[in-house]
Amino acid sequence: MARLQLEDLKQYAKEHMPGAIEILKEYLRLPTISAQNTAIPETVAFVVNMVREAGGEAQVLDGLGGNPVVYSFFPAGEGGDSEKTLLFYNHYDVQPPEPLEEWHSDPFNPVITDGILFARGVADNKGDLVARLAAIKVLQKAEGGLPCNIKFLIEGEEEIGSPNLAPYLEQYKDLFAADACIWEFGGKDAEERINMVAGIKGMAYLELTCIGAEIDMHSSVGAYVDNAAWRLVQALATMRNERNEILVEGFYDGMIPPTEEELEAVRALPFNEEGTAALYGLKRPLITAAKGEDPREAMVFHPTMTICGMVSGYTGEGSKTVLPKSAKAKIDCRLVPGQDPDHILQCVERHLEKHGFHDVKATSLNGQKAYRSDYSHPFIQHVVATANDVYEAGCVLAPNSAGTGPMFIFGELLQLPIVSTGVGWVKSKAHAPNESIRLEDFEQGIVHMAHMLAGFPEALKLAAEKVEA
Repeated sequence: MARLQLEDLKQYAKEHMPGAIEILKEYLRLPTISAQNTAIPETVAFVVNMVREAGGEAQVLDGLGGNPVVYSFFPAGEGGDSEKTLLFYNHYDVQPPEPLEEWHSDPFNPVITDGILFARGVADNKGDLVARLAAIKVLQKAEGGLPCNIKFLIEGEEEIGSPNLAPYLEQYKDLFAADACIWEFGGKDAEERINMVAGIKGMAYLELTCIGAEIDMHSSVGAYVDNAAWRLVQALATMRNERNEILVEGFYDGMIPPTEEELEAVRALPFNEEGTAALYGLKRPLITAAKGEDPREAMVFHPTMTICGMVSGYTGEGSKTVLPKSAKAKIDCRLVPGQDPDHILQCVERHLEKHGFHDVKATSLNGQKAYRSDYSHPFIQHVVATANDVYEAGCVLAPNSAGTGPMFIFGELLQLPIVSTGVGWVKSKAHAPNESIRLEDFEQGIVHMAHMLAGFPEALKLAAEKVEA
């Protein structure tokens, strides 16, 4: 199959843009919130129709728990390599839109303003899926067929930690077998470089609960009644000190140190401290400053323990003098390769008992292990090279993301290299109000995926030659 010139791919992508935007807007109108179990059947049907409209086969996998998984397959064209297969991983569920009062428009009524498309899920992750399907259409029209086989795994529970994905991957391992995988997300930084990762952090998401009574009480009884909120705050304070060091014994067990190649790659990553502070409106210095640590190394290689939220007593307007009956906190621990989320839960339970907080109960809400691909794999280098062709400011590749997803089970079961890239930008605000993508980034994402796919079989040949050598 003759390789089309990049400029031709750009022209075909531009022609496909109006149709792709309309499909994306229709997709975004579906409030597919897995945490609230809304619009799941409608969205599954919509995804199936999108795949079939793009010329692919679609199969809904159900019955193993949780929301359905959509499998799709696009065969290589007549001049393509039917022995080579690329797998795309995406998800159709989105985060809840709250707080609604901070949105400038209805989160499920997509709005385009000054070339920016606003809607819940547009960056995470509906825009990426539509861009990838558009890239397939571009290649089918431009080259008369696809250069390789293409598969998709599109799940509906990523935003709640993919609790039921493993059984689907285990049972349908052969169905999803591939040579390499493009993961779900990515975007441009403040300098317009496309940021990509070849791995992901794991997570132990815990809920800590303290119950001190059966009813809320008048706060005057605080003279002699213990306070569940204070108990929980004191328990939390034993787990991380003022230097932001995690004090839970055994928390760091099993950590696999980064390779020298990975360290060098991270030290070369761009990081603009002032830009980061401005982006988030930070009111305090970075916590790495006090310890003399490199924030880039901390982001990629250091595990974390974060209080995501706390609830207790009265939090409404005005005053209510109450001693709360209970208190609850949600904590996420981002993990690095070698750490085990089940072990983290056990360590936290032992820590609470050791420090006298037997009344504070820890439960696991989600656990995922970290994963890193072979950084030197030719496929990863191919994705980087094609990104540098498409994006004027170039690309930045990190060994792993600071965020989390079910990448470990893909790597473990399917044994393939994985790179994550997408159509977001530095102000996409995924998981926050006014989530967005820029249409120019959406178009470039289509071009990059088409360009990357066009050279994919050749990249795998290099990988085979490397193994033989």
